[in-house]
Amino acid sequence: MIIEPRIAPADLTDAGEILTVQRAAYVTEAQRYADPFLPPLTETLDEVRAALAGPATVLTARLGDRLVGSVRADVDGDTAHIGRLSVAPDQHGRGVGGRLLRAVETACAARVRRFALFTGADTEQNLRFYHRHGYQVVGHRPDANGIRLAQLEKAVSPARSDA
Repeated sequence: MIIEPRIAPADLTDAGEILTVQRAAYVTEAQRYADPFLPPLTETLDEVRAALAGPATVLTARLGDRLVGSVRADVDGDTAHIGRLSVAPDQHGRGVGGRLLRAVETACAARVRRFALFTGADTEQNLRFYHRHGYQVVGHRPDANGIRLAQLEKAVSPARSDA
């Protein structure tokens, strides 16, 4: 029996759990790039609380009482910038990340024309994941530490009418 995670808006009481899962999720990425200063790893609890209190859309995934993932999106003009997609390492490969991604897209779709995000340009697993979800690489740039990032975008699908 597969238990589906419950996706819901985050609130301030989720901040500590979000930070814990985020750090656990990004350790592998930091090791891949030999960079312990990736923003998701250096973000503070106060910064997570500020994101939760601000205009960002922040969603969590829970299995029972356990927070197993989260994602954020900030809307700027016609673009939803998706970030901090994090899944607890023991939940990788179980569809949690895909459910979170679809949920944040749905939450923002009526307000934007496209979704945009960044991931490590050398992280093939992440690039394949986003490609499966309709994202295409539109460019590359280094981050503040010189790590090469891939910029990906996806157009919002027009609403379908059954009429």
